[in-house]
Amino acid sequence: MFFDQSEYDNRLTDCRQTMERKGIDVLIDSDPANMNYVTGYDGWSFYIPQAVVIFVDRDQPIWFGRGVDISGARLTTRLSENNIVVYTDDYVHNTTKHPMDVLGELLISYGCGSKTIGLEHDCNYFTPLCRDALQASMPNAEFVDAGKLVNWQRLIKSDAEIEAISSAARITEKIVQTFFDVVEPGVRQCDAVAALYAAQTSGVEGVSGEFCAAIPMLLCGRGTSAPHLPWSGEALKSGEAIILETSGVSHRYHCPMARTVHLGPPPEVLSNASRGVIEGNAAALEVAKAGNTCEDVEAAWREVIGKYGLVKESRIGYPIGIGYPPDWGEHTASLRQGDRTELVPNMVFHLMTGIWMDDWGIEISETFRVTDQGGVPFASVPNALHVKN
Repeated sequence: MFFDQSEYDNRLTDCRQTMERKGIDVLIDSDPANMNYVTGYDGWSFYIPQAVVIFVDRDQPIWFGRGVDISGARLTTRLSENNIVVYTDDYVHNTTKHPMDVLGELLISYGCGSKTIGLEHDCNYFTPLCRDALQASMPNAEFVDAGKLVNWQRLIKSDAEIEAISSAARITEKIVQTFFDVVEPGVRQCDAVAALYAAQTSGVEGVSGEFCAAIPMLLCGRGTSAPHLPWSGEALKSGEAIILETSGVSHRYHCPMARTVHLGPPPEVLSNASRGVIEGNAAALEVAKAGNTCEDVEAAWREVIGKYGLVKESRIGYPIGIGYPPDWGEHTASLRQGDRTELVPNMVFHLMTGIWMDDWGIEISETFRVTDQGGVPFASVPNALHVKN
């Protein structure tokens, strides 16, 4: 485990205090990022039902998962043996019974049969069938939507978390430099991505690489207009732009970045957009200081890009930290109009100021930390349109 036990104790204390304010006795959390946040658990087991269960009146949570993953829980958490609970393999992909039947029976045995149970209704890993099985097994309990309770606890990073993101930034720098080096006319997109994966997983001296919560987004030519396309086997072409959005990862903490390369002299429309985005990013970072709000950051950026005739309908950023597939975002605040979330030191955002038009696009993004003086980027990579002649 990367963090001291005191780090997890503090996180759990904050979660229990929020649960108490919301009237939640038991929180069932199936988001793997949240499970990692409160216990340190790390495994590729999120494709089947699992959860961390937090009790408002108990110091230690329960890790609940598939029996074959018990050693993973023992190796990556400091939970006592009694707090690692598994279900047998006959519950896996069984149409007549469900793992949450077991969890419901366990909670009843703990005296929680008539308690208020908080569920994450908007969680990629907690299905309607999970909810139905729990409710059927605990007919006297009251089930409520806990919202993004743990996600919001993650918004302000500790110094140890800042250190982890800083380590991820060193890997991000390596990946982006590899991107600058390998993209050439005639190189297949898949071969470029293979080099990026090698940089991502090998890491840097003193920091090993890890799997990323998202695939490398390598966008080429007209594909730069679509921010979430995968790569192909087509060759890169002279006279086209290539966008990369990816992240280094350390101890599951991400430091996303996007950069754009143009193979040959760029058209004026792209050069103009790059100037607007770069100037807008600087304005946003200047405003991203403690005491301002998320919408203040977006307003500063929007004012600048408007001078360049640019408009961006989507948000320009979101909090990041621990990430598991399918994404590295924390699903809470957003840098956009109407979000009055107040910025606090050690909040960490991905300033994703991509511009996507009908047949072209540009991305030059930064991951930054909120300070009293403004937003401070983690990675040191020139924030320019990179041109390869």
